[in-house]
Order: sequence, then C-alpha cells, then structure tokens
Amino acid sequence: MKKSIRQIIQFVLFLAAGLLLLYFAFRGINFSEMKQHLLSAKYSWIGLSLILAVFAHLSRARRWSLLVEPLSHRPGFLNTFTSLMFGYLANYAFPRIGEVTRCVALGKKENIPVESLIGTVIVERAIDFISMLIILVILLFARFEKFWTFFKEYIFIPIGEKLEGLVVNSWYVWAVLIFLLFAFVVVIYLYRKKLASNQIAQKITGLYHGTVTGLKSVFTMKRKWEFLFHTLIIWTSYAFMTWVIVFAMPDITGNLTFGDGIFLLVIGSLGMAAPVQAGIGAFHWIVSRGLHFVYGLDLTEGIAFATLQHESQTLLVLLLGLLSLVYLFAGRKRREAKIQD
Repeated sequence: MKKSIRQIIQFVLFLAAGLLLLYFAFRGINFSEMKQHLLSAKYSWIGLSLILAVFAHLSRARRWSLLVEPLSHRPGFLNTFTSLMFGYLANYAFPRIGEVTRCVALGKKENIPVESLIGTVIVERAIDFISMLIILVILLFARFEKFWTFFKEYIFIPIGEKLEGLVVNSWYVWAVLIFLLFAFVVVIYLYRKKLASNQIAQKITGLYHGTVTGLKSVFTMKRKWEFLFHTLIIWTSYAFMTWVIVFAMPDITGNLTFGDGIFLLVIGSLGMAAPVQAGIGAFHWIVSRGLHFVYGLDLTEGIAFATLQHESQTLLVLLLGLLSLVYLFAGRKRREAKIQD
C-alpha cells in the first residue's frame, strides 16, 4: 500500500510539473486562432510523419536486438518491438521509466536477465546522446548566426547560471555530499561480508554486473556496421518526420528548409528529455519559442505547430503501446495456462 501511495504521489508531481510547463507554454495564446490553424492543417503530411516515425521505431527495435545478441540471446523481432513500444507507453506514467519497463517486458518474454538488458539500453542512450551532439555541432557550424543566439539565450546561459549558483553558493552542500559518500564507502567496506548475504545488496550487485555485461555487448557485436546503419536510419527518419510537418501548415512554416527541420528536431528532443511525462509542456514551450525567436512566428502559430507535432506522435505511441500491451499480456496469459496444464 505504501509503495502504491508513493507511486501515485510521484505521478501527480511529475504531471503537475508538466501541466505547469504547459501553462507557461500556452499563456497568452489566442486559442481561437490556434484552433483555426489546426483545423486548416493538411493532415496528409501528418500521416507521412507518422509513417516515418513507425519506420524509426522498427529500426530502433532491430538495433536493440543487435545489442542483445552478444548476450547469447536472439530475441524475436515482434517481442523486441512490442517491448519497446510498451516502454514508450510507460513514459506517459513516469518519465524515463520506460527504459526499465521495456527491459522487464522483453526479459520475461524471452527469458533474458533484465540486468543485462538494462546495460544494452544504457549503450543505446549513450549512442543517441553522441548522435545528438554530432547533429547539434553540425547544425551550429552550418547556421551558426541563425541558431547560436537561441541556444545561448534559452539553454546554455540558464544552465550555466544554475551550475554557477550550485557551485559558488552551495559549497557546504557539496561538502556534505562528499562526506556522505566517504561514509558510505567506509560502511560498505566494514560490513561487506554481511552485505554479501543481503537480498537488496545482491540485487544491486546483480544489476551492476548485468550492466557491465550489457555495456560489453557493443564491443562483441558481430554486425557493428548494421548497428551503425540503423542508428543513421533512426535519426534520418526523425529528421524527416519532423521536417515534413512544416508542409502541414504551408502558410506558417511552408518556407522552412530541411536544415530548419533539423533545428526543430534538436530542440524538440531537448523538450522530450525534460523530467516530465513524454515531454508534456516542455516540448510545446521550447519548440514554440524556437519558432518565435529564430523565425519570427507569433507564439500562437508556434504553439499550433508544436501541438500538431507532439499530439500526433502521442496518439501513435498510445496506439502502438496499447496494442503492444495487449500482445505482451495475452502472450503471458497463454504461457501461464500452458504451465498449469
């Protein structure tokens, strides 16, 4: 019961943060004008964007399978894909919990240690982070004057101020943290024999070893070139699925180039990485401000575009996630029935 209450509180807090960001994003917006923009949008382009998104999800599932194979397991593609989409669905409950959820789903479906699968997901996210940095650097070099001011004003300066305040004004906090870390290491060393038989400690140790095993999979992978190919396919699909939406509102964003679509992809990814359910609010705020600051669109036009992009992808994830949940749950029921027979 206590665990359920804690989860409910966490869900409400994350949702409240997202709704607060949503309020700031939509504050001052002309909703009648926004409604008109959404009704007049060319939804055939949204359909193309969703097809590209599905293609990216399929490629990501295959890339994940390549990371799992060095663990002496060859998961079925359908099981991998449905576990991935179920994980995306779980992100609508708690931010980033989908990374663990998909590992648990695939682990149960294919009888693979969850700890090792978590290691493969860590590799995935590291590769995605590096990919995003490469795209960001290329973007800034290609259109430095156009995009640098936005990143500086809305991202780098606010982050720098936060870090400066944390380091300069909170030295005593760092001192306490360092002391606690030192005390933790000493306790672990002194009671290492007793901890070795503790169930929680064993789970933590198992998670550590499983993570290391998963990380090693990238070096023992047989088809590294296929892995890199799918990484390229994933991000290319992301770029095109973002760009084609500009044609859904030709009077507002129809003149934006593919390079502009890359910019929207980068800032949209930053919004989705915010610690709120599926980037709710954060995505709308940063994309609308990017369109306003860089391209001179009014905030109502920017919010209409961000809403069209975010909510179309949300509906896709909800649909595929729910179908995946049904598939995974039905398969589990069938296995349990066979065991009982």
